[in-house]
Amino acid sequence: MPTSQGKPQETAVYTHGHHESVLRSHTWRTAANSAAYLLGSLKPHMKILDIGCGPGTITADLAALVPDGHVTAVDRAPGILEQARATAAERGLTNVDFAVADVHALDFPDDTFCVVHAHQVLQHVGDPVQALREMKRVTKRGGYIAVRESDYAAMTWYPASEGLDDWLDLYQRVARANGGEPDAGRRLKSWALRAGLTDITASSGTWTYSTAAEREWWSGLWADRTLESAYAGRATEGGHATAAQLAAVSDAWREWGKREDGWFCVLHGEILCRKDG
Repeated sequence: MPTSQGKPQETAVYTHGHHESVLRSHTWRTAANSAAYLLGSLKPHMKILDIGCGPGTITADLAALVPDGHVTAVDRAPGILEQARATAAERGLTNVDFAVADVHALDFPDDTFCVVHAHQVLQHVGDPVQALREMKRVTKRGGYIAVRESDYAAMTWYPASEGLDDWLDLYQRVARANGGEPDAGRRLKSWALRAGLTDITASSGTWTYSTAAEREWWSGLWADRTLESAYAGRATEGGHATAAQLAAVSDAWREWGKREDGWFCVLHGEILCRKDG
């Protein structure tokens, strides 16, 4: 049985939900574009825990990279696990399984996994330090805890847009009201130190959208997400924005996406921690 350090402290609500406009982004993610900082440490035999796997595209890539090992993928939302299972099945992967789990209290014994990975998870949880303690607990000695988180305040774009300024302000307010921390990327090293991790390599990575196709895709999914996703409902129901204000933000995204000189950069913080004891 696991020896969990502390009880679950999940008080956050997942801001985005799993609307199609959200999954449009999530299913684009790969190990190459979202976990490159980890890939050089992987070995074919490794046993990996992928936390917050979502639709499972990164999970499937990790499973393919450890053909003699195994990947366990977990998420708090049972429904999205069906899509993750389908992703693995479509790729013919047999070394992966799926389960519902809470990162604050993982239902695995101590020292189980060679790698524990989470991408865009800690910004949405109630207690990221407790989450990292649990990730450390279930990692084998000499294994790795790998986490990557975006940092909304560090996102930047051109040309200037008051509508996108309003989007960023609104998103940060909604995310924090839901119990999360949207500027998680810059905090990862601090959270890891508070969780008792000592061998920490901190790095950063970016996603950049500048071609016509990239701008259309990125602006379109945010324009739709602003009006149709769970985030939209939480923004209005929480009193953070009116429907008219959301419509104005959505329009600003589409206007930015049409700009030939448009450029958008998403900064991520990354930590790769070696468990030394």
